[in-house]
Amino acid sequence: MDESYSAAWATGSSTRPHILQECPIYEQHRHILRKVSEDVALAEILGTPKGIDALARFLKKSGAFTKTGHPRAEPRAPRWEDEPDPVGENGRMEDEGWETGEEEEERDE
Repeated sequence: MDESYSAAWATGSSTRPHILQECPIYEQHRHILRKVSEDVALAEILGTPKGIDALARFLKKSGAFTKTGHPRAEPRAPRWEDEPDPVGENGRMEDEGWETGEEEEERDE
């Protein structure tokens, strides 16, 4: 975690006014809020439909109020390589032997 971000949380300066209006960490994204309210007035940002839309964009782009203080990574589709190997209780793959009926033969014996 970024030291300056950690310090802000530790000192309690992570209030809505601080993050939305003052925090230098998020200055590069504050233009999103200024399109709705030039002085980033909380009443406009938090109390109007346009302000709330701008706030949602600001939060997504900046990562403000997230645990890390950085934007969240986009979710990615699961890949086959990431899946665990499906090993059954007997140490064999769960679907092993289904083509030949091996498992059924073993049970019949």
